[in-house]
Order: sequence, then structure tokens, then C-alpha cells
Amino acid sequence: MAKKSIALDANGKPKFGIRDKLAYAAGDLGCNMSFSLKSTVQTFWLVYMTLETGLLSLLLLLVQTWDAVNDPLLGTLIDHDRRTYKHGKFKTYIFIGACGLLFGGAAVFLPFPGAPTLVKAMLFIVGYVIWDAFYTIANVPYGSLLSLISSDPADRASLSAWRSIGSMIGNMLPMVLLPMLIWEKAVWDGTTDFLSKIEIPKEFTTEQFLTNPETGAAYQLGEKILSPVTGKQVEILRGDVVFWAALIMGILGFLCFLFMLKNITIRVDESTVKTSEEGAQGSLFSAFGKFMRNRPAVGCTLAAMGMFLGMNAASTANTIMFATYFNMASLSGVVQMIGFLPMLLFMPFITKIVKKYGKKEASVFGTVASLVGSAVMFLFPLFDSKTGLIVFLLALVIYGLGMGIYTCVSWAMMSDAIDYNEWKYGVREEGTVYALHSFFRKLAQGIGPSAVLLIMGLLGYEAKYGTIAQTAQTSYNMCWLVAGLYAFSALLQFIGLAVIYNLDKKTLEQMNAELTQRHSCEG
Repeated sequence: MAKKSIALDANGKPKFGIRDKLAYAAGDLGCNMSFSLKSTVQTFWLVYMTLETGLLSLLLLLVQTWDAVNDPLLGTLIDHDRRTYKHGKFKTYIFIGACGLLFGGAAVFLPFPGAPTLVKAMLFIVGYVIWDAFYTIANVPYGSLLSLISSDPADRASLSAWRSIGSMIGNMLPMVLLPMLIWEKAVWDGTTDFLSKIEIPKEFTTEQFLTNPETGAAYQLGEKILSPVTGKQVEILRGDVVFWAALIMGILGFLCFLFMLKNITIRVDESTVKTSEEGAQGSLFSAFGKFMRNRPAVGCTLAAMGMFLGMNAASTANTIMFATYFNMASLSGVVQMIGFLPMLLFMPFITKIVKKYGKKEASVFGTVASLVGSAVMFLFPLFDSKTGLIVFLLALVIYGLGMGIYTCVSWAMMSDAIDYNEWKYGVREEGTVYALHSFFRKLAQGIGPSAVLLIMGLLGYEAKYGTIAQTAQTSYNMCWLVAGLYAFSALLQFIGLAVIYNLDKKTLEQMNAELTQRHSCEG
């Protein structure tokens, strides 16, 4: 049977098609097999490794600061690499990063809960820096690869959409499956292993922890282990399983990267594409001043920071809440996915929504919905845990529906902010705007979770007790903290998009018309 011929473009390269789209989607799936572990890092080091909240907050802030510096440093390194590679510079760097991520993700989950605090701190920093470096080596050139696959704007838009699909799958799979694998409800097996994972509160004896509070007798084989503090079944984080799960995710991510590298075609000269932002040159104060006078850019950035504060900063408090209040940590990922799925509803209709109502108008309506959802969320701690869970789910769905609109148009709004700068001040300054937007997003990703850990400590959470012996009041406090974080997130998004961002539909049409006329005159 004759081999099917491959259609070629004018340059003799295979024509752009579904193979490129699937391959590019697989690349972001591979990236997110690693990136999605970030939500587990804090929980692992807080609950299993029992690092004190203040210390973990400081360490997290330290490594996230490195994370913010890491991208431009490695991006510049790649840009200035003039060596010739057999498979091209970008593919080579992605392959190196993918190889590192085989073990890099697992490096931050080395399970040594009995190690001295100083050793734990060193393990955390070294493991995180190694992991983050390899992730950046893979992810930064991967993002730039989009511009190398095709020069056609329609092809690039299609690749961007397929990247979103790969990203969603890569986030949702670990979000749902990982908690099921790493959390277990404690059952008496005749040993006291679970006691070795905590420091028993002074007001309790070991015998009290080994006595069933419902029967008043010693536990029998197979009985549920109940916390003498809250009376609920104990849920234990299986730290050794976290390590192996991270390793497996590294292998799956590596296979996704290999599929991408094998099936994607580079059609654009690599020397024409940069991975680092070179527009944000000059003094920091000058760049910051230019950024702050661009209202759409500032509004978008504040909204993005709010989104990350709600989704990322709340993740650890959310997990602790599910473990100690709802007593279902293993299903916490499923619940979060229920809140995440409504965002997908808008993807097929977002073009029609934007065309009819405008990006700003639709996004502001979404932030109002998120504010309503966060208001409903404040009600769930007022009910018992079963009814409260239903109220929490309802609030999360409303919140997710609202945020879904902005998620779909966020980068398009940033593109409009670039045009606004040219419209108002005569210069585009893509580098300055994108670099500072990225910096503030990273800042929210670092400061948010770090601050939440400190707040958790102030609200009574004691790391040495894990999830076994936290007080009922502490678990109750986590509910209010989660609701407060989501409300704060929605409020920042509303302020950013409704108050600061000033490109409504009418203004945007005027801006585009004037820019088109200006460009035609210049041409």
C-alpha cells in the first residue's frame, strides 16, 4: 500500500494542521503535569513535614521571589545562545527542561518528616529551586514556540486555543485525582503509626488518642480513628505517596513533551523570536511610571492579581478546611473542579458575547456574579458541615461562572491595553506592559500564599498537629478564611475591571478606528 503523501507549503514544510494543534496542546499538558503540583507544595510541607506556618511563609516568599526573577534570566540566556542545535534551539531547551522535570517535581516532595527543621528548610529551598529552574527551561521556550510554528495570525489564534485545552486537561486531571491518592481516612490497624505524624497537644494523653471517644474503649481492628479534639474521623496526608505521585506525573509530562517535539513543525526562523521581554528597558522607575499611566493595563493586572489570590492563595486553607471541617480531603479536588467547570461554558460563546456586549462590559458582569458567589460563601459556615458543603458548592459554581468570562478574554484585554498606550501616547511598549504585568502576577502568586499561611497561624492552625488534632474552632476559622479570600479576590477583580479599566465597547471601537486611520496614513 502506497504511503500517503504529506501536503507541503510554499517553503517545503508540512502544511499547518491538526497535527501541530494536538502537539502544541500536548506541550502545555506536559507543563501542567508539573505546574499543577504547586497547589500541593504548601499542604505537603505544612501538614506532612509540619513546618511552622511563619517559617514556611518566609521560605515560600523566598522561592517565589526567585520564581519572578527566574523567567527573564533564563529567557535572556536562551536568547543569547548562538549555538547550532540539530533539532533547533527551542526544541533542544524544551527537551532539556522536560528531562529535568522527570525528577524535578518529585524533588520538592522528599518525604523526611523526622528531619531537623534546618534540614527541612534546606530540602524545601533546594528542591523548589531545582524544580522551578527546569520548569522555566521547558516552559519559556514552549510559550515562544507558538510564534515559530506559523506566521499566520489565524494559525496562531488556533494554537492559543488548543494550548488552553491542553492547560485545562493538565490542570484538571491532577486536581481531581491527586487528592484521592494522597489522602486517606485513618482506620485502626493495631499500630500507633498515625501518632508519629503529630505532636500530641499537652491537654491530651496518648491513651486518649488511642481510645475511641464514641465507645470509651480501646480501638478495635478496622475501626475508624476519631480525633479526640473534634470527634471526626482523622484524615492523614500520605507524604510518601505524594513523592511517587509527583514522579509519575513527571513521567507523564515527559511523554507529552516527547509527543509534541516529535510531531510539531517549525516554519519560522528561530532568530526572529525572543523568549525574554526586551521592551522594559531603562530605569525601573521609568518603566513603572509608564505602566501606571496605562489604565487598561493597570486594571487588567489588578484583576489578574485578584484571580490568583483567590485561586492560589486559598488552596492550602481550602485543603485544611476539607480535611478538618468537611472531613473529605480526598474529594477536595472534585469539589474545586465543580467550581472550575463553569468557566468552560463560555469558551464556545465568548466571541458572540464580546461582539454583542464588549469585553469590559461582559467581564464586569462576571465580577458582579463572583461577588454574589463570594457573598453566598460566607453563609456556609453557619450550617452543619453537610448542609454547609451544599451551600459552598453553590457559591463556588456562581463564583466560577463569573470568573469564567474574564478568564476567556483576559489576554485579549491586555492586547487592547497595548493598543491604548499607542493610541494615547504614541508608543506601543509591549515589553514594558507585558513584563510588569507578568511581574505583578508573579507577585500575587508569591505574596498571596505566603500571607495566607501567616493568617492561618493567627487563626489557630498549629503545624505540629497536622490535620489530626486541630481544634474545632481552628477548622471553623478555616471556613471563614476561605470565604474571605474568595470575596477579596472578587472585589479586586471588580475594582480592576469596573473602576480602573476604561476601554468599554464604545471607546474600544473609537480607539481601533483611529489607530487604523493612523496606520494607513503612516503607510
